[in-house]
Amino acid sequence: MAARQTKASRREGKMSLGGHLVELRKRLYLSALFIVIGAVLGWLLADFLLAQLREPIFLVASEQDRVATLNYDGITSAFDLKLQIAFTVGIVISSPFWLYQIWAFFMPGLTKKEIKYTLGFMLSAIPLFLAGCAAGWYVYPHIVALMTSFAPSDDATIITAKTYFDFVLKLVLVVGVAFVLPVFLVLFNFAGLLSAQSIIKSWRIAVLVIFLFTAIATPAADVLSMFLLAIPMVLLYFASAGIAWLHDRRQGKKQLTFSDDSPSIVPPSEPLSA
Repeated sequence: MAARQTKASRREGKMSLGGHLVELRKRLYLSALFIVIGAVLGWLLADFLLAQLREPIFLVASEQDRVATLNYDGITSAFDLKLQIAFTVGIVISSPFWLYQIWAFFMPGLTKKEIKYTLGFMLSAIPLFLAGCAAGWYVYPHIVALMTSFAPSDDATIITAKTYFDFVLKLVLVVGVAFVLPVFLVLFNFAGLLSAQSIIKSWRIAVLVIFLFTAIATPAADVLSMFLLAIPMVLLYFASAGIAWLHDRRQGKKQLTFSDDSPSIVPPSEPLSA
């Protein structure tokens, strides 16, 4: 009965503070449930992912002719790492579900225009973020090979497993976020905070920053990996500039049409003198 009243209140746009808290609690419970289900799947996939994470270490050992291995520096370190991998995978796998719960909670309080912009942002940001994560996953073995190559050849490379996983996770997330940044440019443009002209004028600085980022994220000797990471980011930047230009042009036409259709104000004529 309370749930029906809550839904009816949300449809009418009126809800008490208690109703908001009940709705928030329901959304949080559902989000946590989806994350736990994803974490169970992540636990089943943890061994496979660990095997994939070890591959660059094995390549370091064979190509650099040194002892290279992952190290667990505590009794519970292996369990903790597997649990961390499970919850990380769970959050990623369940992201469409808990993002929808956030969307469903805030949607009744948004205008139609805000709903359209938010929905467009989510539908474009999520695929781009996943594509960026895939690109980060592609380049991280090269970074591991580069970083470990600075160690003297007579020394062993013993990497703490948790530190290694945190490094890979942060790199993948950073590249994923970098792929989403053009969407923020479009969002700022649609919100009237950034013009297309400003985005287009800054293309040289943007390209330079992108190539500097990819040069840091990939070994200098691996030019192919750098370009494979930089080219889609540059294309996304120019795509965002094109969308912003089309939006500004359409808005300019609307304003011009409105000014043409608005009635002109004619000053009242002076009364004729007798």
